[in-house]
Amino acid sequence: MLLGFESAGLAPPVILFLALLLDALVGEFGPLFRVIPHPVAWIGALVGWLDRRLNRARRSDRARAVRGFLVLVFMIALAAAAGWGLHDLAQRVPHGWALELVVVTLLVAQRSLFDHVRAVARALERDGLSGGRAAVAKIVGRDPETLDSHGVSRAAVESLAESFGDGVVAPVFWYLLLGLPGLLVYKTVNTMDSMIGYRTERHAAFGRASARCDDVLNYLPARIAAALIVVASLFVPRGRPGASLRVMARDGGKHRSPNAGWPEAAMAGALAVALAGPRAYGGTTENEPWVGAEFSAQIGPPDIRRALYLFAVACLIEAVIVAALASLTLSDGVL
Repeated sequence: MLLGFESAGLAPPVILFLALLLDALVGEFGPLFRVIPHPVAWIGALVGWLDRRLNRARRSDRARAVRGFLVLVFMIALAAAAGWGLHDLAQRVPHGWALELVVVTLLVAQRSLFDHVRAVARALERDGLSGGRAAVAKIVGRDPETLDSHGVSRAAVESLAESFGDGVVAPVFWYLLLGLPGLLVYKTVNTMDSMIGYRTERHAAFGRASARCDDVLNYLPARIAAALIVVASLFVPRGRPGASLRVMARDGGKHRSPNAGWPEAAMAGALAVALAGPRAYGGTTENEPWVGAEFSAQIGPPDIRRALYLFAVACLIEAVIVAALASLTLSDGVL
């Protein structure tokens, strides 16, 4: 048991292991969310409404920053309350652990991330550059029309590495540490960062608190994700664990994000490819440094597939760690 967040019938590591297995097998229950909104969509809808109501251009940067901070506090409190409520309900009803299992499965994105990145490789192979651009536009914020086929491939691999940290490892970390309240708070802050945490004229002040909070919550998970990628590269054909560790240590801090660069650099070294570099957002080019600059940036669908293999192995290693924690709870007599 971690911090006393055992659910009725099953301990959190057991629920988490089952959630990772269920997500790997069936994903996010896609057909269900053609009928009702996904929980993250509910969060996003509320954040968008608050953004439109409170983030007015006529207000000063200070006023917008204060309002953005208050929105962050409100959303964290709401998410924590929802997490406590769901956890309490799971304890009170027969087989309530199943409810908690479904919620955790929905908020760990390993299968959906794999599918979205694989779609980029398939689109490049089937439909060429136009298809690749359309597919990668679904997972990255940069302007896809500025990317050649190599740029599309790099964007897919970079998104896979970064999202392994904030979409897979971080939810696992916060659920193990703080149960459903921790998981829902993390997903709420991460969603806010993806919506308003940009350094644009509209959101530089209003989203500053959300972006900083997301940085704090992802600090340890991002580094854990990078370490998992290094270890996973031991089991991948042509994987380079030594280069993965070296590039991670050297280039992990070069990214504009204090966290995203770590798994990205580990991935670059493991695959012996160059990632990051100059990129365009909203018509503006940002001259970011290369990660793994000693390697070639001329990559394509085969490299995306190698990255997916590495990602799958890293997810498996994480699941084994969770299974070990679950076995400890079972050996203590806690289901």
